Amino acid sequence: MRFLVVLSAMLAAAVPAHADSTRLGWPLQPRPAVTRGFDAPAPNWNRGHRGVDLAGAPGRPVYAAGPGTVVFAGELAGRPLVSISHPGGLRTSYEPVRATVRAGQLVAAGTPIGVLIAGHVGCPAAACLHWGAMWGPAARADYVDPLGLIAETPIRLKPVRLVGVPGRGPPAVAPP
Repeated sequence: MRFLVVLSAMLAAAVPAHADSTRLGWPLQPRPAVTRGFDAPAPNWNRGHRGVDLAGAPGRPVYAAGPGTVVFAGELAGRPLVSISHPGGLRTSYEPVRATVRAGQLVAAGTPIGVLIAGHVGCPAAACLHWGAMWGPAARADYVDPLGLIAETPIRLKPVRLVGVPGRGPPAVAPP
């Protein structure tokens, strides 16, 4: 029984508490083709691609990938975008999108938030949605691949080496 309690605690520590509440849906329907993948910069201030580009068509609805609060809907640096804050500290961004929502508005997963417009640089399709995801405050955000947060992407836990369990690792040594 003690083994199950220890294993349960280890699994709980391995999966962030917010993981189940931040599983997202696709922001375009039907499921779009990915035209450019996520390329995290290292360190965070270097060049990179802090999101994914999804093929679409101008005028097509863009949907909230998960429930949350719209924190920005307008133009930023000349680009029209929408940003949504989700429970657990995740934020998603969508551009170029002509917003049909306003800052402060609560949205459910799948709520239309605007329409896709043409003009995303480097897009090989008629229009591309740049979809980003980040954890933490904007000034210190950690960008993550939004495709890894899609609900249909299976969560895989790495094997844990169990210390002190017969046949599962070396015996535990008590500290001196």
